[in-house]
Amino acid sequence: MIIAPEGFNATLAGSPAAMAATMADIARICDVSALQTRVSYAAAMPFRRLKITIKPEIVTLRDARAQPDKAVGTYVAPRDWNTLIDDPATLVIDTRNHFEVGYGSFPGAIDPMTTSFSEFPAFVRDKLAGDKTRPVAMYCTGGIRCEKATSLLLAEGFAQVYHLEGGILRYLQEIPPGESRWQGSCFIFDEREALTYGLHQADKPHPVSAKSPLAAALGSAPLK
Repeated sequence: MIIAPEGFNATLAGSPAAMAATMADIARICDVSALQTRVSYAAAMPFRRLKITIKPEIVTLRDARAQPDKAVGTYVAPRDWNTLIDDPATLVIDTRNHFEVGYGSFPGAIDPMTTSFSEFPAFVRDKLAGDKTRPVAMYCTGGIRCEKATSLLLAEGFAQVYHLEGGILRYLQEIPPGESRWQGSCFIFDEREALTYGLHQADKPHPVSAKSPLAAALGSAPLK
């Protein structure tokens, strides 16, 4: 569990009864009327211990222009995501790190080739200096990184900024394989390694390639 002035984010594991009680306690202690939760299952306990960390940011961007409590992009529900990214006018950006992108992605999405989220502002500055009126659709694992990434793009002057509500995990939870645009699995930060449709543990979680084929889309000039 990570706690910061801007909010908190957690991935916890336990029996259904224990988790229900824990969620109620967190909502009461933190004075939150409605927690955004997502449930998945594991055959064995995916964590070895409880770890609670207090940090300046939930996800470290190190750019004060990103203020998700004041401005974020437009949320796009999973059921509407395909229409947005199928539009050739939309620039689709994966805000995760390059290692995570290797497990799976949406076709045509740009891989910023970052090793940490704090490198994302440099990607925006160096590679997205083109048309700021073009629709930009961004996604991440559970939606947290996109809160800050979309806020940053708005601060940079981008006019149409969208992000996948609930992230990849909610998309995999709600969209059946026959309707999905997702390719591969979704890396997660516990011993299950990666999840797939229905938030089940992936049978073959290993990266689809050692080097993401999306990297070629970056080049050395700003994206147009």
